[in-house]
Amino acid sequence: MSEIVFDHVTKSFKYGLKQQTVLQDLCLEIEKGEIFGFLGPNGAGKSTAINVALDFIRPDEGRVFIKGLPGNSVGSRGHVGYMPEHPQFYEQLSARELLCFGGLVSGINRSEINEHIEIILEKLELLPFMNRPVRTFSKGMKQRIGMGLAMIHDPDILILDEPMSGLDPLGRRLVTRLILDFKERGKTVFFSSHILNDVETLCDRIAILDKGKRLFYGNIEEFCRDSGSMEEAFVERITNSGH
Repeated sequence: MSEIVFDHVTKSFKYGLKQQTVLQDLCLEIEKGEIFGFLGPNGAGKSTAINVALDFIRPDEGRVFIKGLPGNSVGSRGHVGYMPEHPQFYEQLSARELLCFGGLVSGINRSEINEHIEIILEKLELLPFMNRPVRTFSKGMKQRIGMGLAMIHDPDILILDEPMSGLDPLGRRLVTRLILDFKERGKTVFFSSHILNDVETLCDRIAILDKGKRLFYGNIEEFCRDSGSMEEAFVERITNSGH
């Protein structure tokens, strides 16, 4: 059984008098223990697909399943950790307080939360800053604490929207290490990104989306087979799609 399934998902939005289809009959299966990259130019529909998977918006047609459960069911929620592209926080809270709040609402036993928090902050290299208000954090530090919130309940699946956004090379290396560690523990990562080097380093398989349509679905070796690099293959695929 696949961890995440997009089953013929279609979604449109109305802009004024015009109806625009943002996802067109999207089918994907993300398997247990893999790192799956979701790529495409701006406006391709990647964030919309993630929002449908998380039941933030409902599809016009099709369904999403998470660990065999309908994506709009309460039971699927506990399996997922999510970080949006632009995470928002209660910034008056300290890093420790924020993760404590996230742990409590995720159902972690209060007696276990402190242990969870210290482990995560150490992995994020934020332990020295755990008592500082989040409003004093840099963009990269906020991105890392967003990862911490996604991981606080030790979910089976991480869904990350542009997780490397705003990170310097050291921050990117740290998040890369966290994602690989997550995979080594048999868990699943589904993430969107514009940073092709990170995708090439991390991913087992990828999907390319453009104008809501799936252009490619498979492994990176197959995708790059007739091109000199992943960037060349990506540009060629998008250009040939008529973008």
